[in-house]
Amino acid sequence: MKARLVAVGERAPAWVAQGFSEYQKRLSHWLPLDLVEVEPGVRGKGRDTAKAMADEGARVLAALPKHAHVVALDGRGKMHSSEQLAVRLEHWRGQGRDLAFLIGGPEGHAPEALQRADETWSLGPLTLPHMLVRLVLAEQVYRAAALLANHPYHRA
Repeated sequence: MKARLVAVGERAPAWVAQGFSEYQKRLSHWLPLDLVEVEPGVRGKGRDTAKAMADEGARVLAALPKHAHVVALDGRGKMHSSEQLAVRLEHWRGQGRDLAFLIGGPEGHAPEALQRADETWSLGPLTLPHMLVRLVLAEQVYRAAALLANHPYHRA
């Protein structure tokens, strides 16, 4: 099983890219995680936000692996403790399908992307910068994989 993070936005700050890369490396033997950055829709004065979101949605859907189990990160999604996320990860592994996580643009996900998602996951009630969400997601997936492997990383 492999995982892909499809994220709207390009050129993460160096500290985000370095942190993501560190967890990506740590995950490599448990759950290879690729990052696909999707160009954001054009926004600004006189621009149609709905069109920008639709453009992003089309690019996100095109970046998904075939037959993947899709988890959209969304503030209205289900929250998981680290232990609950480990249970979810074990469930996803049992399906025998690749996994795709989605991070939307400034206004969230395009309706088409949310419709394609098999489930939604909320990191909590806080609003986080989307670039930071990449790093938090990678760390939490690593933590879940470490829990399943009885690795001492998680000490709750």
